[in-house]
Amino acid sequence: MKVLVAYMSSTGNTKKVAEAIYGEITGEKEIRPIKDVQDIGAYDISFLGFPTHQYGPDKRVKEFLEKHCTGGRKVALFVTHCAPEDVPEVPEWMAKFKQAAAGANLVGFFDCQGELAKGLELIMKISTNKKIRTFAKSHNSKGQPDEARLMKARAFARDTMNRMV
Repeated sequence: MKVLVAYMSSTGNTKKVAEAIYGEITGEKEIRPIKDVQDIGAYDISFLGFPTHQYGPDKRVKEFLEKHCTGGRKVALFVTHCAPEDVPEVPEWMAKFKQAAAGANLVGFFDCQGELAKGLELIMKISTNKKIRTFAKSHNSKGQPDEARLMKARAFARDTMNRMV
């Protein structure tokens, strides 16, 4: 089985998760940044990872997923966000990634908290939206994804690959 692990990561959060997933896959595999992916059609399964921007996938991510997640290709998505996984809004954010990849055969999905980028934290602290300001002042994302979350990512990779055999 030929496997691709591809990711978009500007702060390193999603890259850490990608590397954890990649480390659990045996056999023929590749890992690379999304910007270096021309086509996922040559792979039996593609693990595709992205950060959350403005409560979902940004425009580039949506375009990538809509272009490549077609024809029932086997795809497992992994997504990082600065909120803890149990925040009530997170499922709505994740649904937007799944919708963008609707043309694929989604064989797995994983999300976890990543550390909020410092520049974004500063912008959020001066936002006109009170909820965003409050979150920025009280978030607990420092050091995420931690080892416990990376262990969950590894288990996700193993479970997804086991279902493919």
